[in-house]
Amino acid sequence: MLRDAWFPVVLCLVAWFGFDLLEGQRDTARRERDSALSEATGLREAARISGEMLAARDAIDLQHTQELNDVRTENDGLRRDVDAGHKRLPVKATCSAPAPGKTGTSGLADAGTAELATDARPDYFTLRNQLALSRQMILGLQDHVRRVCLR
Repeated sequence: MLRDAWFPVVLCLVAWFGFDLLEGQRDTARRERDSALSEATGLREAARISGEMLAARDAIDLQHTQELNDVRTENDGLRRDVDAGHKRLPVKATCSAPAPGKTGTSGLADAGTAELATDARPDYFTLRNQLALSRQMILGLQDHVRRVCLR
């Protein structure tokens, strides 16, 4: 009879310990779930920001590449016009006045405007293209720093 009385008490204690153990596991699982959700939210936000930064970088690159292409097209048109003789490449220059009493062929009174020598023209256009490239690279990097890095 005493044995029959202890059986329900022992059964209740085992059930209580089992329930307490399951409750602890449930709380641990909830904490892990909440931590995983928080991490997933952080990763989504990082991916969103990264996507925005990449889009801004691509927009900057597209803008400055287009501007560079426009300048190069303009330079190529100028090169064709100069080669065809439609335009000239004047050079800003000054000529010193001839010394009195000296004569020679350098004292022409009606000399034409100074112009870039034919063999120097390719170098001139190469320099124009390189200048345009450098300018667009610098502007692009400055935009990248302002619009992407300093966000």
